[in-house]
Amino acid sequence: MKLGKSTREAFGLALAQLGAADPALVVVDGDVHNSTRTEHFAKKFPERFFNVGIAESNLVGVAAGLASSGKHAWCASFAAFVMCNAYDQLRMSVAFPCLDVKVVGTHVGISIGEDGPSQMGIEDVGLACSLPNFTVVVPADEPATTQAVEALGKLRTPAYLRAGRPNVPIVYENGCDFRLGKAIQLRDGKDLTIIANGLMLAPALEAVQTLAGQGIAARVLDMHTVKPIDHAAIGAAARETGRIVVAEEHLLHGGLGSVVAMSVVRQHPVPMRFVGINDTFAESGKPEELLIKYGLTAADIVKAARELLQ
Repeated sequence: MKLGKSTREAFGLALAQLGAADPALVVVDGDVHNSTRTEHFAKKFPERFFNVGIAESNLVGVAAGLASSGKHAWCASFAAFVMCNAYDQLRMSVAFPCLDVKVVGTHVGISIGEDGPSQMGIEDVGLACSLPNFTVVVPADEPATTQAVEALGKLRTPAYLRAGRPNVPIVYENGCDFRLGKAIQLRDGKDLTIIANGLMLAPALEAVQTLAGQGIAARVLDMHTVKPIDHAAIGAAARETGRIVVAEEHLLHGGLGSVVAMSVVRQHPVPMRFVGINDTFAESGKPEELLIKYGLTAADIVKAARELLQ
């Protein structure tokens, strides 16, 4: 797989395109538009772009006010800031009235590297999923992010989009059939299923190749939409492959694995393993070194798969 743009860059470019087609679209940013890449929109439509400064609670409140006035509001900041600092405003000003506000958290996971734990969004998916009325999306690469922005632009209910800092491999070189709430099967196999999203999808595909060399056939599902989750795809994976590994760049508590496990238990309980951040904050360091240290690599997925098979 060749290296593509970061998902935050793909988001910024797609948002600017969406703004050209939707004159009611407005964007609110927390003085990090050069990092969230909403700067692409700001340069094209300065009259529809609002920088509220480093004040995430106000950022969400302004976005909610614009949405309640009939605008299609998008707001963006680092995931650790907008989801943690402004959770109460998201809960009462966006989720409760079910307003058309799209929240974008960038610089997610531990792969932001040297910036350290204060800026690593490792609990954002869990927080977003806990908000009633929210759709939660974690795209894996540039093509998927572009389509995710387009799909979310058609919703008139709240949503959270997760975007990362590093450039990531292009999984969908020929585009993808992106539909909210519908997983994408990238590989088929009878021995187990690997469910992943975001930055962990490429390692999942790498793990499949390693497993294939060991005579193990693994199915791979891109669970880009965590909420609403694709229960049908999860149920089929459980019944047809009998084992499931979930991989995510997020705390194990409250993330994709938790949601998948609830679905599995309700439909067809099978043995499961979970690859993610295990109840800890990460230290500052190079992204690739952090991913190795905290167990977020293809080798870790292979290890989890072999544990299930043994």
